[in-house]
Amino acid sequence: LVWRTRMFSLFTKLMMKPIDLEQLITKQLNASLVQVKSEDNHHFFAIIVSKNFEGLSLLKRQQMIYAMLQSFIADGSIHAFSMQTYT
Repeated sequence: LVWRTRMFSLFTKLMMKPIDLEQLITKQLNASLVQVKSEDNHHFFAIIVSKNFEGLSLLKRQQMIYAMLQSFIADGSIHAFSMQTYT
């Protein structure tokens, strides 16, 4: 029972919620719109609108987002993240 409690505690610490990602991305990009959806809090889809994307290729936009999410991907909080980016 102690082991299960510890595992559950670890799992809930690693679990990201869409609102957490929305706030993080909005703050770091000064984005005008961020909508994040997830059915399991490990696989995410986002729509992101930011003037910071102007003049950047789709690859550079994605690299910008993945750079800010890298620590969450590394620790397992985010398993998959897909996005559509707009200016």
